Amino acid sequence: MFREIVIPKNNEEEFIEIASKLGIKKLYFLYDFDEYMQNQKPKAFDFDVEIGFIVNQKNINKAVKQTELLVVKSSDKDRFFIESKKIKLVYGLEETYKKDYLHQRASGLNHVICEIARKNNVTIGFAYSILFNKDEYERAVLMGRMMQNIKLCQKYKVKTLIGSFSEKPFELRAPHDLKSLFVMLGMNQIKPKNSLTNSRESC
Repeated sequence: MFREIVIPKNNEEEFIEIASKLGIKKLYFLYDFDEYMQNQKPKAFDFDVEIGFIVNQKNINKAVKQTELLVVKSSDKDRFFIESKKIKLVYGLEETYKKDYLHQRASGLNHVICEIARKNNVTIGFAYSILFNKDEYERAVLMGRMMQNIKLCQKYKVKTLIGSFSEKPFELRAPHDLKSLFVMLGMNQIKPKNSLTNSRESC
């Protein structure tokens, strides 16, 4: 069963409509924890939906009481969050603003972070929507960083997840297209399928 992970902005029904057309059977809606708690207006959907929260250092202890699906976008605090044993998923590592080295890309991931992530059962998320609306050079840089991170995750047996992580429903893509893309980026033939179909392993 194919699943997707997105960040809705009062456009949940649009996500559901497009997901249905693409053959996606479940959506994970991620919300900023503070905004969600302030506007607490739980919605009912005629679709298989699970809610998670994007958290920060200040609210993580409150958020962990609400759900097990706690997520952070990569920052200079990645190690803190991964060591905390409270989060499930880190995404967006390739968007680091550090300059690439001559023989190695500043991909946001290294062997130390990988070992901690594996030990604490933290998943690394690959956000394919970051490749959209980029010029050829920027897209090449991001894809190169993804390739390096995929290689590191496979080497250190870190769980991975492929997802949109987008606020825009039209940026969703069909699962078979994503599999082809990430196999090209270095994921083996099994990983992309597991990332999209086995939520308990991958997010």
